[in-house]
Amino acid sequence: MGRKKQKAKRSRISDVPKTKNKSFISIFLGNLFKLIFIFLLVLIMLFCFITYRNGWGVKGALMTALMVSPEEIENLETVNIVLLGISEDLDSRLTDTIIVCSYNPETSNVSMISVPRDTFIGDNLETAKGSEKINTLFSKSREKFLKKISEITGINVEYYAVINNEALIKIVDIVGGVEFDVPIDMDYDDPTQDLSIHLKKGVQIIDGEKAEQLLRFRHNNDGTSYPASYGDNDFGRMKTQRAFIEATVRQAISLKNVLKIGKIYNTVMDNIDTNYNVKQARKYVPTLAEFKFENIINNQLPGKSEKHNELWFFIYDAKETKKLVTELEIK
Repeated sequence: MGRKKQKAKRSRISDVPKTKNKSFISIFLGNLFKLIFIFLLVLIMLFCFITYRNGWGVKGALMTALMVSPEEIENLETVNIVLLGISEDLDSRLTDTIIVCSYNPETSNVSMISVPRDTFIGDNLETAKGSEKINTLFSKSREKFLKKISEITGINVEYYAVINNEALIKIVDIVGGVEFDVPIDMDYDDPTQDLSIHLKKGVQIIDGEKAEQLLRFRHNNDGTSYPASYGDNDFGRMKTQRAFIEATVRQAISLKNVLKIGKIYNTVMDNIDTNYNVKQARKYVPTLAEFKFENIINNQLPGKSEKHNELWFFIYDAKETKKLVTELEIK
């Protein structure tokens, strides 16, 4: 993990080839495995709740349940992974959302740094082109993308997870909507994308349809956007995205949704493309017993927007970025 190079196969359920003539036994075993997996997840969550209510050691209970030794816990390193959101309506499959996430198992701290999709990655601003924005690189080369993200942030990012925007929308509906404080009135229409955003400011239940509107909003029809104090246009959208993701996770892992874990898991696995070895995550689960949402630190890559060759680019500040990563103690 962390700085150590590990070979990890890409995990994407939809990439698994389907055989035309599955035997009854293979189908039965496949469904049985899913049922057992879901049953175990439910048992683990209930056991954690019981141990929590009775003051027992949840971390120790999880270590026992998942067969993770104290030595394995002690040797865990920080996980650095970049979360990418890609909208299906974008034919060029540009990365719409880029968030570098770091999880420190020793402190149970989570750091999230949003990287603007317009971040300039070329060599000369005088000849800057649209193809020299960070959101164009992933589809060209995943290796080069990870290398560039590591170079920009100063964080050794080895893993990526591409999550289809539809996944979050579906999960929101599965958990019955997410309570969220919409920061401003949102009123935007784009017939070319079949996109209509109409949300009122204030605390409300956001369902899947509204979630898509919320996550894609940048500015209103009249050109106004988030206030400068919040972060206008893309900066405001990134802040809203991070906040809504956190709110959705809170809702998804609440006790009332314990019986929906299987459906949530399947939805995520059907809509994720990652090079992270999911089996390795088992060792990190016990450390989550000490996790608190207050430990999530949201940030944005330091820098400013500039216009070059009639195009807007985000120019990151290398010095301030290094200072931020140092303060966050990301390894």
